Amino acid sequence: MSISILKNDELSRYEIYADAELAGFADFRIRNQVISYTHTEIYPRFGGRGLGGQLVEEALDQAVKKSLEVAPYCSFVSAYIRKNSEKYLHLVPEAKRANFNL
Repeated sequence: MSISILKNDELSRYEIYADAELAGFADFRIRNQVISYTHTEIYPRFGGRGLGGQLVEEALDQAVKKSLEVAPYCSFVSAYIRKNSEKYLHLVPEAKRANFNL
């Protein structure tokens, strides 16, 4: 299975494609150097393949590259940060971590 992840600025989301078919997305908005992830969805027929993790990892890696703070309103993104705290926790300002159960 071929996987690609694209940033769709028009729809304000990262999209993940499996064999050129849209498999899911992560909605975001950027304001004042803070990227807020509001919803992540993998379509049911693509579930169980780890695509959600791959999608969120790419989205967070882009936040690192662009020196953005992260506000993980999406519970999946928050859980991913918690699970990979050594790599991504620093993206969420310490004073705001409790708001996201981090």
